[in-house]
Amino acid sequence: MRSISAGLIFPLLLSAQTAAPTFNRDIAPIVYKNCAECHRPGEAAPFSLLSYQDVAKKGKLIAAVTASKQMPPWKAEQVSIGYRDERRLKDSEIALIRTWVQGGMPEGDAKSKPEAPKFSSGWRLGEPDLIVEMPAAYHVPAEGADIYRNIAIPLGLAEDKWITAIDMRLTARQVVHHVLYFSDADGKAHSRPSDGPEPGYSGMGAGANASGLGGWALGAQPHFFPDGLAMPVSKGSDLIIQYHFHPDGKPEAEKSQIGLYFAKQAPDRRMTSIQLPPIYSLFSGLDIPAGQKDYVVRDSYVLPADVDGIGVGAHAHYIGKYMKLTATLPNGDKQTLLEIKDWDFAWQDRYFFQKPVSLPKGTRLDGEIHWDNSPENPRNPSSPPIRVTWGEQSKDEMGSVHLIAVPKDPAELKAIQADYLQHRNKMARERVMQDPSFLQKIRELQAK
Repeated sequence: MRSISAGLIFPLLLSAQTAAPTFNRDIAPIVYKNCAECHRPGEAAPFSLLSYQDVAKKGKLIAAVTASKQMPPWKAEQVSIGYRDERRLKDSEIALIRTWVQGGMPEGDAKSKPEAPKFSSGWRLGEPDLIVEMPAAYHVPAEGADIYRNIAIPLGLAEDKWITAIDMRLTARQVVHHVLYFSDADGKAHSRPSDGPEPGYSGMGAGANASGLGGWALGAQPHFFPDGLAMPVSKGSDLIIQYHFHPDGKPEAEKSQIGLYFAKQAPDRRMTSIQLPPIYSLFSGLDIPAGQKDYVVRDSYVLPADVDGIGVGAHAHYIGKYMKLTATLPNGDKQTLLEIKDWDFAWQDRYFFQKPVSLPKGTRLDGEIHWDNSPENPRNPSSPPIRVTWGEQSKDEMGSVHLIAVPKDPAELKAIQADYLQHRNKMARERVMQDPSFLQKIRELQAK
C-alpha cells in the first residue's frame, strides 16, 4: 500500500481545523439554543433571529454584544455550584460568531442547517394547565409617578392545586416594572370595588388573606420549580396580580394573560425564602449620596435548621451594581451561592441550582449589595446624580439577595420562618430606635 507523507497529512489537518464557519453548520445551533426563545415574533426581544437573513442582518451587533457578554442575558457569574438553564455562551462560541462575521457571514450548505425551534403554543414552558386573563385592560398614563395596582381574577378551581410554574404574556411590557402573584383563599378579592375608573385597587398590599406565589421582573424567564416542588393554591381562590407600572412617555394599555402549571401531586417539602437584607433593605437606612461610587449594605443570618438551597435571586433598581450571597458552613467551608458583578435593572432573574445545595444548621448566610451613584455609571437615570434613598419609585432604590430553600425536615418549616421573622423584626426595631420618624414610614407602607 502506498504511504501518505506527513507533508500531505498536516496541510489536510490544518485545512479542516481552519475551515471558515458558516451559519448553517456553526452559528444556527448557537442562536437557536441561546437566543431564539426571546428573539422570535411576539416575545420580548425587538427582532427575530429564526432565519439566516434575520441573523446576518444583525451579525455585527450580535458579535459585539456576545463579545461584551451583554447577550445572552445571564448576569450570574460562574461559581462552583452549577445553575440550571444557563444561557452563558462559551468563549469558543463567542469566538466562532466573531470569526463568522469577520469572514463575511456565509450561509453554507443548506443540508447542514438544523431545524429552527418551534414554539407552537407561544408559551415558553409549553401549554399551561390553566390560562386566565385580566378582566379589562389597565390604562397606564404617559406621564406621572409609578403605579402599584392589584388586579384580582377568580381561578374557578374546584379542588386544591399545587403550582409548579407561572408564566405571563404582557401586552405593554415596556411599562411593566415588575409583577407579584398572590392567591386569595377567600375568593373575594375580585369583587372588591375599584378605586377609580381603572380595574383593580391601588397599593403594595394585596390584602390580608393574600399568600405569595412569586413574581416576574424585567429579564426574568419562567422556570419550573425543581425536584417536584410547588406552591399551594386552594380551591375557590382568586389570583391577585400586583403590577408595578412605570410610565414611559406615551399611553399604554396592559391586559395580561397568565398561564398556570400544576404539579400532579402535593410536594413532600415546602419552600421558603430568606432575603438579605429583609424587605429589600427597607430597614438598612439606605441613603446614597450623589456621586458616591460604592455604597454598600450588608446583612447576615444564621440558619436555625438544616436546609437544601434550591436557588437564588437578587433585586435592585437602576444604580445597583454588585450583589453577592455566600454561605459559611459550620466547619468553616465557604461557598459563593450568587455573584453578580454588573447588575442590570433590565435583566432580573432567579437562578436555580443544578442540584440542591446542602446547608446544615449553623450555616451563616452573608449578603451584600453595592450601588454606584456616580456620573460614571451609564445606568444612572439622573444626570447629574442626585441623592437616592429607599423607595418604591423606579428612580428610588432598594436591594437584596435571597436564598430559596426547603428544610431537610418538613416539620422545621414554621420554625425557620419564625426565626427569620425575628431577624427581620430586630432590624426594624433597631432602625426605629435610630430614627423614630421611620415608624411612620412603616405605617404608611402597611396601610397601602
